[in-house]
Amino acid sequence: MDKTIASAREAIADIQDGARIMFGGFGLCGIPENLLRALREKGVKDLTVISNNAGSIDLKAGGAYGLALLFESRQVKKFVGSFPGPVAKLDYFLGPFQSGELELEIMPQGTLNERIRCAMAGLGGVYSPVGVGTILAEGKESRTIEGKEYLLELPLHADFALIKAAQGDRMGNLVYRYTARNYNAVMAGAATTTIAEVEELLAPGAFHPDQVHTPGVLVQRVVVGERYERRV
Repeated sequence: MDKTIASAREAIADIQDGARIMFGGFGLCGIPENLLRALREKGVKDLTVISNNAGSIDLKAGGAYGLALLFESRQVKKFVGSFPGPVAKLDYFLGPFQSGELELEIMPQGTLNERIRCAMAGLGGVYSPVGVGTILAEGKESRTIEGKEYLLELPLHADFALIKAAQGDRMGNLVYRYTARNYNAVMAGAATTTIAEVEELLAPGAFHPDQVHTPGVLVQRVVVGERYERRV
């Protein structure tokens, strides 16, 4: 099955206001740059974004990069992730947060990863010792296993997962480059629709099965990135 889409704009055409979206990447490494720009141009609002971090900024020259583009344009209603980072200091993030327009759900990176993995694997949750005895435990079910207390962390699902790979084929099989695999691999399959942005599109059969990092069964759409800033 050919899953390729002609452009980033077409690939995200059915994403509407209020969507819950996962974004692959770590900092600016392995982010779906073209899909992010297309989302900003589309102007969808009230988004719940799930990502390791909130993007990046240039403190000297100004400007937002990565996921920060969507905060700058006030398209985000809720951020679920681990590290808001320097973006959290800026007016377009801090202002909406202080006024209650922007909601934050912060958790350790390992917890974020495991909750996404549970969604991808179809599991009902995972028991973790991280956060026991802290404010992170508030409202969560706890259980003592072999004398140690654990918190139940529920799976993180999304409507869409926007991920980035170095190479992909028309069937959706993906290969990542080094650390750019990061959250991209675990997010594939954790959403109803996974859209993969690739730098290079190859014909089916170009990859040896042992080379494939994400199998095409977890990917619904593939689009070739048109332009990259490559800040990392």
